[in-house]
Amino acid sequence: MRIWTGEDGNSAFEEGSIALAEGERGDFIGQPGRVREISFRETESGGSFAWHQDPVPRYVLTLSGTLEFEVKSGARFVIRPGDVLIAQDNTGSGHKWRLIGDEPWRRAYVVYEDGTDLSFVAASGKS
Repeated sequence: MRIWTGEDGNSAFEEGSIALAEGERGDFIGQPGRVREISFRETESGGSFAWHQDPVPRYVLTLSGTLEFEVKSGARFVIRPGDVLIAQDNTGSGHKWRLIGDEPWRRAYVVYEDGTDLSFVAASGKS
């Protein structure tokens, strides 16, 4: 998933994937990118966070927990363990989230360097 601030100042999102190319041993490999920092965080089950923006553009890697995000339009999406969120809504109306299910939300925040090629391919085929 990718979430960003649209021209109207409201957060929008789209589903997609990170482009991978064939690599050694039959693996698929993404473009390497430079990062500034990584941190980890855990929110107990039942947690939520009211309207906010992401403080910096970053990857959010969900390790455990299932949560629902909502933007001002009322549109929603769900993040599950193993999902990667590219958080780019650093201005505007932002989003909110709530944990669903009994698991805590364990995640890694990976702040990438400006100019990093995210290699995001929207499900619609746009990047």
